[in-house]
Amino acid sequence: MINTVTGTGACPRCGTTTASLRDAVPWCPGCEWNLDAYDPGRREREFGWTWIDRWTHRLAFRATGQQFRQLLGRPLGDTGSGTARTLTAVVSLLLVTAVLALAVVGGWLIVAFPFPNLAIVLGVAMVALAVALRPRFGRVDPDLEVLSRDRAPELFGLIDEVAAAIGAPVPDVVGVDGAVNAYAGAVGVRRRRVLALGLPLWGSLTAGERVALLGHELGHFVNGDPRRGLLTQPAFTTLASAADLFRPVRTTVGGGLVEMVGDALGRAFQWVLSRVLFGAHLVLVSVALRDSQRAEYLADDLAARVAGTTAASDLLDALLATESLTLAVRVHARAGHGPDRWRSAFTEARAASGDRLPLLRQLSVRDESSLFAAHPPLGLRRQLLAGRPWQDPSVVLTPARLERIDAELTKEYARFRRTVEWSG
Repeated sequence: MINTVTGTGACPRCGTTTASLRDAVPWCPGCEWNLDAYDPGRREREFGWTWIDRWTHRLAFRATGQQFRQLLGRPLGDTGSGTARTLTAVVSLLLVTAVLALAVVGGWLIVAFPFPNLAIVLGVAMVALAVALRPRFGRVDPDLEVLSRDRAPELFGLIDEVAAAIGAPVPDVVGVDGAVNAYAGAVGVRRRRVLALGLPLWGSLTAGERVALLGHELGHFVNGDPRRGLLTQPAFTTLASAADLFRPVRTTVGGGLVEMVGDALGRAFQWVLSRVLFGAHLVLVSVALRDSQRAEYLADDLAARVAGTTAASDLLDALLATESLTLAVRVHARAGHGPDRWRSAFTEARAASGDRLPLLRQLSVRDESSLFAAHPPLGLRRQLLAGRPWQDPSVVLTPARLERIDAELTKEYARFRRTVEWSG
């Protein structure tokens, strides 16, 4: 439940009455004084030390705002090699080269010396480390219910239209799941394109918002997001995997003084190495995610191109209200109702909270600013759309076609409702 508090005091900068939502630290809705405040009661700890989390939050808030101002009113379609993208690609290449070197040198040590030999032990360890650190390119989520064109021709037809409108390739795999979310990505060395639609979200959106959702997700196939690139993806995982491998584990129990001292020194070395690797991972990811956030802005622009500015903006507002969406879906799914009732209930909830939307958009900037966030705050994403040229929809989903698409997913909706009922 969202509680709104006004009259909590006067802004010391402009005199406007401050406001608060959801027990947040008050801020000024006029000049946004104190919007950058660190609110420990509403944020998960990133490092565990309050003073560090406060400092990194301020850094993230400033970096997020600076990027927004740089992109406001500028073309977003250039996915060329910026500084962040170049650095990510170079580091990924170096990491992959290092892993290959480990494997090659380790293999040479195994075959170059006669058995038994300590060099062979070192070689086996190096090969094992290379295998553990090898790039992983993901696979299709086993919980995803994969659809076929024969099974859902209307949905696939809509996906084809949206992809053509924004110049994106069609996904190789389309599926649904029970998440209040949707995502698009590439898996495997061949980078098979996957589109996943969460049924609670998909069923609760209006026709225009569904087109915008498809436009945004398919836009990830052409917006240059480094998280999805074959050449840049290793930068997001390799150093973290190495830090986890070197995390100290106590292996000696009892034993003499020499064993205890050796174990303590070994664990101290592992601790330092693990922290250095993890620190390097955090720095690299925080830099790479700046480009991911730019890619999200571009995906929003592509959504507006295909669904129109109004529908794309409404979609972002819907994502701000996922708490209300989840409640509406659960209540009506347990009552045996389908997506038509979810949609009307969610529409009613959004209309009832319409006066709080401007505050929710502002609060999202505080809540969602992070050095490790792949998405910019929803409030800034909507503001950037509002500052760009107005766009009319190029693909229109009619009510009749929407009903046919939902009819194709009848079994999947029913399966989701049973899951909600069983979950209590």
